[in-house]
Amino acid sequence: MGTAGRSRPQILFTVDVEEFDTAVEFGHDISLAEQIAVSTRGLRLLAERFDAVGARTTLFTTANYALHETELIRSLATKHEIASHGYYHTTFEPADLLKSRLALEELLGQPITGFRRARMGFVDPTDVQQAGYAYNSSLHPTWLPGRYNHWGEPRHPFREQGVWQIPASVTPTLRLPLFWLSLKNFPWAYYKQLCRQTLKADGFLNLYVHPWEFTDLSAYEKIPAYVKRHSRDELLDRVENLLRYLKPQGEFRTMGEFAEGL
Repeated sequence: MGTAGRSRPQILFTVDVEEFDTAVEFGHDISLAEQIAVSTRGLRLLAERFDAVGARTTLFTTANYALHETELIRSLATKHEIASHGYYHTTFEPADLLKSRLALEELLGQPITGFRRARMGFVDPTDVQQAGYAYNSSLHPTWLPGRYNHWGEPRHPFREQGVWQIPASVTPTLRLPLFWLSLKNFPWAYYKQLCRQTLKADGFLNLYVHPWEFTDLSAYEKIPAYVKRHSRDELLDRVENLLRYLKPQGEFRTMGEFAEGL
């Protein structure tokens, strides 16, 4: 289903708020406390840029992270949508769908209606529906070597088992991914142009980043350059520049608001 009936294109800039276990993936032995601290540094810096631009976003947050940073998440929830990113980032089981939703709802005192699985992994739509979610944004309809091939999946929102599936954005024809690695590695003018073209063609743009990207990652030598490129201030500047570039082309909405209007 498309979004042609909307008055203005919808900009969904989303953040996967999680423990910084990427360092562990690449062979660094760091504590949970350090994983939380790195993500928190980046999230605070990123939130400042959202405020500067006036952008409202959706923060897909693991319950584990939120329970370690309760005041920060409560504060951000006054401006942005909090959705579930599972209970832990490193592991997932179907029971985590309900467990994470209930933990976040208890923490915030408000409904949690959306879910995105860590690393955009597959989750059974029946499990998502039974756990009480209105939408799931875990589908990335592109091809990424070594991870997944969703080339033939829909690019636009669709209903499955009573839940809205809201795919991450890819370009209309070639299905080039517009996710966090593209933000870092594509030529900057080209990336912005692709985002604008996709927003105009589809009527919505669903992008995602991670807070840990916006910190100084130079100490984590085992993480590849393509993951660390343009970290800290340079990447923060890119995000703010992108948001200011897109702002005249549409309106910033939370994923929950977007789903309600489908």
